[in-house]
Amino acid sequence: MKNRLKVLRAERDWSQQDLADALEVSRQTINSIERGKYDPSLPLAFKFAEIFGLAIEEIFEP
Repeated sequence: MKNRLKVLRAERDWSQQDLADALEVSRQTINSIERGKYDPSLPLAFKFAEIFGLAIEEIFEP
């Protein structure tokens, strides 16, 4: 699944670890999602949306 996480994270000057800490997941999870190797669960996708203040559809593309 394509996503804009790396760009959104960079705009805020956050490391993968910073985002992982905010979401209570591992840095490896963030890395895998950014690379499109892992699709987040729906609850996790909602957490991303809340943190970035965007709709899920604005972050993830099918």
